[in-house]
Amino acid sequence: MRLLARRKIVFVIVEGASDETALGIALNQVFDKESVYVHIMHGDVTTRTGVNSQNIIAKLGDEVKAFASRNHYKASDFKQIIHIVDTDGVYLEDNKILEDEECTELSYQDDGIHTNDVNKVISRNGRKTENLYRLRTCGKIWGVPYRVYYMSCNLDHVLYDKRNSTDEEKEDDAYAFAKKYKNNVDAFMDFMCESDFSVKGDFKDSWEFIEKDVHSIERYTNLSICLSEEIEQKEAVDVKKN
Repeated sequence: MRLLARRKIVFVIVEGASDETALGIALNQVFDKESVYVHIMHGDVTTRTGVNSQNIIAKLGDEVKAFASRNHYKASDFKQIIHIVDTDGVYLEDNKILEDEECTELSYQDDGIHTNDVNKVISRNGRKTENLYRLRTCGKIWGVPYRVYYMSCNLDHVLYDKRNSTDEEKEDDAYAFAKKYKNNVDAFMDFMCESDFSVKGDFKDSWEFIEKDVHSIERYTNLSICLSEEIEQKEAVDVKKN
């Protein structure tokens, strides 16, 4: 009797619960030959206190290992790690960080980031830029293939064309998005990979693109590269079988 191969795990790291709500079902449909687990970080690890470019790989590795330990997995049980982050306008020039005493929370606008603490935002941007560079160039975490993909200026901007959503709006929009694309993977792929905001081509080039000009506050994502590669791989396997 031949035993069926165990399904590999696609470990998807997101910032918040609404991110998992929006993308969880659709990603399960795209990676239907694997077991998708969406891991919520409850915040932005790239700006977390105590996290820097020297330890961020280890911090994420600890998250993956903890999940593996709880579920009796080893590194070889994972196919890949997909990390989805917001750019938050971090590649803007300092003169695009605009003083606005009324902005007790950051406000992302066409002309830049409005804030009542310019120096704090500039410091955050520098730290996050260093961490993102470390992540996008590392290649593996715990020996598992790893890539970080961006939503610019954040996930709500890409999926719903909103930059400064409240928590309630995030939740409502996430449920509506998930419902719209449930059981319609082709429509989801078309939206993510063939829209004006879809950055295609080479992974390294896609990061160099988002660094330029004011792209990191505009509406772009390179998650399309990840999704397209998965579909191409599945099609190649199907052709080989036939």
